[in-house]
Order: sequence, then structure tokens, then C-alpha cells
Amino acid sequence: MNEMKKLLEVMARLRDPNTGCPWDLAQDYRSIAPCTIEEAYEVVDAIERGEMDDLCDELGDLLFQIVFYAQVASEEGRFDFSQVADQIAEKLIRRHPHVFDDAVRAADADRDHQITWEQIKARERRDKGISTAPAGALHGVAVTLPALTRAVKLQKRAAHVGFDWPEVSQVLDKVAEELDEVREVLDQQQGQQRMQHEIGDLLLAVSNLARHASIDPETALREANQRFERRFSHVEALCVEQGLATESAGLEVLEAMWQQVKLAE
Repeated sequence: MNEMKKLLEVMARLRDPNTGCPWDLAQDYRSIAPCTIEEAYEVVDAIERGEMDDLCDELGDLLFQIVFYAQVASEEGRFDFSQVADQIAEKLIRRHPHVFDDAVRAADADRDHQITWEQIKARERRDKGISTAPAGALHGVAVTLPALTRAVKLQKRAAHVGFDWPEVSQVLDKVAEELDEVREVLDQQQGQQRMQHEIGDLLLAVSNLARHASIDPETALREANQRFERRFSHVEALCVEQGLATESAGLEVLEAMWQQVKLAE
């Protein structure tokens, strides 16, 4: 673990009040938080691009964020990196009795481990004084998560207490119902606030469809964004080849090019 020790020492030097880096010394939990989110997304981006050298680099950047928080907390006398590492190790052991507890592994060989995981998490919430009654099933889902990710987590929590469609066809019906309500708002011109409400319900229903199909909606949307970006860049290139300005080519021409690009893929 010499590498980890080296990293912790580098972090401590950066935060040294006398000889440290002025930028690092000026940071606190809140100022670092946006960087943490950015680094996490850059890890995902490297994975999706299949760039393993980039992934190694981005994982280092993400690890640095954790070390940074731990250093600030250590300076305040709250906790240090060793406590962070020890707590997650203990949590993983506690939540995987089918791996680390021989007696449980033998007795529960056929048990649904996802159910076990949720039961252990519920017990942990009880130990912390957090209600686990059905009315509080959604408690603790971070509000700062991307909206689609949070929607899926909320729906999973609700499903664990029985509030869920049993068949994916019912979820599809719900998507169609929400889409009809969006059309109704458009037809009746009920205003932006009502439209926002109905589109929100539609997105929630679509995220639920993704969950039932075992698809991560954030990943699906990121990939769709990438396809759109790639295809539209090809459309722009076609415009250049034909001596057309994209903004004046017209929808019919651009749509024809779009279909051409899709077929080529």
C-alpha cells in the first residue's frame, strides 16, 4: 500500500497551511463537490469509450476527490481516510453474509441475495434511527442524483413494498397514457406549467419502463445523445459537400440527409 501512503502524503502537503497550494487550501466540502460529480462522469465516459488508459487516469482523479474530503475531515478532527476505507470494508462484509459468513452461505445458498441486501440496509437504517415503515420507504434517496437515476431508485424502493406493475405491458400502457395526456395539454393549450407537469410524468413512466427492461435510463440517454451528435455531425458534413448552409437547407433536406446517415450506419 505504499502507493496509497504516497497519495495521502501528497494530499497532506497540498493542504499544509504554510507550504501548501493556495487553491487546495481554499477548498472545502461544498467547493469540491461539483468536481467530484464531474470526475465521476469522466470515469463513465472513459468506460463507454473503451479507453482503458483514460479510465486509469480518471479513476485516479476520482480517488483524489475522496482523499481530499478525508484530508479536510481529518484537519477538522472528524475522520480520516483509514476510517473511510475501514467503514466501507465493514459495510461490504456486513451486506454480503452469503460471501463472508460460512454459516449463512450454507443455509441460504438459494436465497435471493437482492432481498437480503435490502433487508440488511433496512436494519442499518433502523440502527441509525431512520424509520423503515412502508410510509418511509423512499427516505434517503439523494436529491442530488441525476433525475432519471433518482426516478429509478425511488421506483425500486416503492417496488420493494409492493407498489409496482407486475407486467411490462402495463408499464407500456402507462407510458401511452402519459403521452396521451401530453397531447391533451398541447391540444387544449393549457400552458407551460401544465405541460411541464405532464412531461415530467411521461419521463417518470419511461424511466420505469427502462427499469422493468433492466436498462439504465441514464446510460440509454447518454448513448442516444452520442448517436444524435454523431449523426448530426455527418448531416453537417453532407451539407458542406453539397455546398449548403445547414441553417438554410430546410427541414425536408436535413431529414433526408439524416435518414441517409442512419441507413449508412
